[in-house]
Amino acid sequence: MKKSRSIGALFRILICIYFVSLSMHLVSLPSDSEEPIEIEADFAELDDIKGVATYTGKVVVVQGSLRLLGDKLVVELTDEDEIKQAFLTGKPARFKQTPRLGEPDIEGEALEVEYFSEKEKIILKNKARVTQGERLTEGHRINYDVVNNIITIRSARANELKKHKFNKKDSQRVRIVIPSRNSSE
Repeated sequence: MKKSRSIGALFRILICIYFVSLSMHLVSLPSDSEEPIEIEADFAELDDIKGVATYTGKVVVVQGSLRLLGDKLVVELTDEDEIKQAFLTGKPARFKQTPRLGEPDIEGEALEVEYFSEKEKIILKNKARVTQGERLTEGHRINYDVVNNIITIRSARANELKKHKFNKKDSQRVRIVIPSRNSSE
């Protein structure tokens, strides 16, 4: 049986939400990290023994310019009270953040957003889309390897279509839009 964590450790779960956004390489405004984290949901369950916080029902997380929206957020901690993984789901789950003053907001969405700290990977699955101004990246799945700074975008493969019972029209081919230098952002 795992050791019991203090209530203070559960508040680290709230802080971990902010670290998820940082690891997405969404460089935030300098003041964002100094802002309080506000979480709203219809229901919250904080399991001190397991180190898991679950928020359900119109979940809204705000810290400075960062805004996360979804139907359900689950954050899991290691025995050392470090973030292990986080899952945000919705129809779609969305995030938005201002990277720097004067730059367009970075906005993203997918039916599932997953973060794995050990692998330092973020995965947007099912109807994944990330935009900044006129820049667009979308596909069935977007993987971001934080350590190696590698983004992989995929369409749904035939075996994934069968496994998840997607229609062929929902396979969502990879699409990237890079605006011209003359484009105004």
